[in-house]
Amino acid sequence: MANQELDLRSIPHGQRHPLVFGTFDRLQLNDSFVLVNDHDPAPLRMQMDFMRAGQLSWEYVERGPEAFRVKITRVKDAPAKKESSAANPA
Repeated sequence: MANQELDLRSIPHGQRHPLVFGTFDRLQLNDSFVLVNDHDPAPLRMQMDFMRAGQLSWEYVERGPEAFRVKITRVKDAPAKKESSAANPA
């Protein structure tokens, strides 16, 4: 998937963020994709920084006016999920 382009311009607005998160979550460490959008995706960046804190880098490749291109790279794996203590009694 490295450097694959994900063009959101024809995707309905309500489907864009879930699509970007799904694409990001499938990345291997150090893989990336280029997001293409019709406006600055700054709100998406804030959401990703919050929900995937420390896991990504965000690099603008093009800043409009007709298209915004951002290279998003997985720089750290997601933290391992903790197992419930009820499932593994001591």
